[in-house]
Amino acid sequence: MSTTAETNNDFFKSNVLGHPAGLFVLFFTEMWERFSFYGMRVLLVNFLTMAVVGTEFPGWGWSSANAGALFGTYAGLLYLTPILGGIVADKLTGYRWAVVIGALIMTLGHASMALETEASLYIGLALLVIGTGFFKPNMTSIISQMYESKPEKKDGAYTIFYMGVNAGAFFGMMLCGYLAEKFGWAWGFGLAGIFMLLGTLQFYLARPLFGNIGDVPKKETKEEKASKVLDYIPNKFTVIDKVLIVITSVIGFLYLLNDPVSKIGGLNLLPAEFLVSASTLSGPIVITIIGLGLFLFLVTSRIIRYEKIVRDRMIALVIFAFFTVFFWMAFEQGATSLVLFARDYTDRVLEGSAATIFNIVNTFLTVVPLGIISWVLFLLFKKTYKQIPISNVVLAISFAGVWAIVVLMLVREFSAESTEVTVSWFSILNSFFIIAFASFFSKWWESKYNPSSAAKYGLGLILLGIGFGLLAFGSTSIPQGAEAGAVRVSMIWLILAYLFHTLGELCLSPVGLSQVSKLVPARMIGFMFGMWYLAIAIGNKLAGSMGGMIEEITSQYDMTTFFLIFTIIPIVSGLAVTALNPLLKKLMHGIR
Repeated sequence: MSTTAETNNDFFKSNVLGHPAGLFVLFFTEMWERFSFYGMRVLLVNFLTMAVVGTEFPGWGWSSANAGALFGTYAGLLYLTPILGGIVADKLTGYRWAVVIGALIMTLGHASMALETEASLYIGLALLVIGTGFFKPNMTSIISQMYESKPEKKDGAYTIFYMGVNAGAFFGMMLCGYLAEKFGWAWGFGLAGIFMLLGTLQFYLARPLFGNIGDVPKKETKEEKASKVLDYIPNKFTVIDKVLIVITSVIGFLYLLNDPVSKIGGLNLLPAEFLVSASTLSGPIVITIIGLGLFLFLVTSRIIRYEKIVRDRMIALVIFAFFTVFFWMAFEQGATSLVLFARDYTDRVLEGSAATIFNIVNTFLTVVPLGIISWVLFLLFKKTYKQIPISNVVLAISFAGVWAIVVLMLVREFSAESTEVTVSWFSILNSFFIIAFASFFSKWWESKYNPSSAAKYGLGLILLGIGFGLLAFGSTSIPQGAEAGAVRVSMIWLILAYLFHTLGELCLSPVGLSQVSKLVPARMIGFMFGMWYLAIAIGNKLAGSMGGMIEEITSQYDMTTFFLIFTIIPIVSGLAVTALNPLLKKLMHGIR
């Protein structure tokens, strides 16, 4: 039996809720990382576009276009650096050290952003992108290694882990948002950094639980790597492949940087005009189209070298990746245009019985899940207090801090004459609805009524479009060119939109990732995961750029027109992928 297998079996001797205690260390580490990430994410565009004067906590007064360009580049890079981070962990650092390195870099990034200067903002965002590259891919890699000898328990482990993801996102957006909007921006950005640091410490101090799981990997020969892949057939990257990878990577990176740098700093990294006149298409767009064309040629040239079944399945995956772009382009409006809509055009002031009902609901939403997670913390403490005492103390301090902020928030709101719902509160609805509906969709997918992958994709896109359709309908009272705050609509429209967006996410997002592992042979899984994350990165970049157009479109047309764009594109895409169902079934050769 291998050393890793022996370590895995040792894990299961000390368990919490039927799983090794180490899983819950990862649960809380991921929870604090997501707390920090989403806590900062929900503040960024709000802070950048907040007026410089006339408000209690001034922002920087940026246009939505500039804020959207910066956010889109940041969000896009977050899905590209993990490709490099995974390679570094595989070859040099091991998974555990990669997580620690990434978490420390992200802590510095959050601390930098709390300074609220322009230089510290850019440095902070860069550090967060780099840190995420080390952190994001390697947490799941540790779980995969932990369950090598017990694959039947892996699905349950990932379910628990992703509950940590959503719990962190929920409390991060709620509490960082609350402190930022009620006490000042630095409090919100700073809180994100504090919990990132505490999460790093509790993970590092818990290393006795992990044995050699996630250690620095031993080097393998090419023959050893090939022996692990049953269908191994060499398909080496040619010189042309490598040249194309370099060219397309440089073009993509320059475009991501050029968009915010040219808009905010007036510095063009790419020529303003290239091949055609700038009035027809701008130079950066032309160069990006050329880059995408070269990348498609690269992917196609590699796919056609495989046998028919593998080739067909990879073509199916490329089609799914194409529609993934449209989903995230619309879904990620939650971090850009929907934040501005909540702040400037949604009636968030509640009085009397409405305020009381909201505060009671908010108390339930906050205290119940926090109580459940605190109970899990207690179970972990009972099992591990002798092995990792200091790690448990750090974790206890973290939870004491969260409870203190929650009590502060609830006491302030219940004692106030009226309640102003924070802008960030609406963003927590996504995490809440995921937790509420995930088990329903899981049971549906396991039943005899389980639809095909294309049908799930189509349904997810259509539900997303319906959410924006509701916003378009609810915004009909907002006239063309309306000033921020002049007309406000009921918050019910945003709540319903987030409900339908989340239902769409539950249909599409898990399906996409599972298709990569199902359709792609093991020898190509790294390359195709990279392509999948590239599709998500493109969607995020488009989300930032298009979300930043909210001011321009509402001044020339109206708010309803803006939301109709995100209604029509997902619904048309959903109908198109549904219509492709017969072709996709044929290409997938029996894979559902």
